[in-house]
Amino acid sequence: MTDAEPTKSRIDPKLLEILVCPVTKTTLEYDAGKQELISRAAKLAYPIRDGIPIMLPEEARQLEG
Repeated sequence: MTDAEPTKSRIDPKLLEILVCPVTKTTLEYDAGKQELISRAAKLAYPIRDGIPIMLPEEARQLEG
């Protein structure tokens, strides 16, 4: 990989192990394509901006279905 190639932010797997949904306290799934952490229990998707998970319910996107 060169410096000219765009790279997607990745989340550290160890961080993903300790992060939980602030609403339900359940585990999260990482969606690399959308750069989000998904809480199936709360039906919320928390954004990841510049590699930093934004774990605020008011910043989360409501999941459909």
